[in-house]
Amino acid sequence: MLKFAFMINRIDGMSYESFAAYHRDRHAPLFTSIPEARRHVRKYTVSHPVPAEHYPSPAYDGLTEIWFDSWADHDAFFGSENYRTLVNPDEANFIDMSSVAVMVTEERVVLTV
Repeated sequence: MLKFAFMINRIDGMSYESFAAYHRDRHAPLFTSIPEARRHVRKYTVSHPVPAEHYPSPAYDGLTEIWFDSWADHDAFFGSENYRTLVNPDEANFIDMSSVAVMVTEERVVLTV
């Protein structure tokens, strides 16, 4: 399983509340509306920081996780016409693209309870 973690910040001039609402209520439904999401994506999550006493302030305004079974699924999703023309252009409406950090991982289960 391939897991992609996209750490993202909001565009200049957008409040944190507006950013989180846009990410959760507009962009996520757009992402999941394209048939390629159901066909190729194993899991898709959007997360936003919560107050956490005794922890440092968050370095990012949000996190998107996208899981794929294979590189072929990854390529099919990100290469699709629907992603390129509908989903990808929407990202610039709320994400400061110059600040995006990405981590690509392969899961290795160490403990399950």
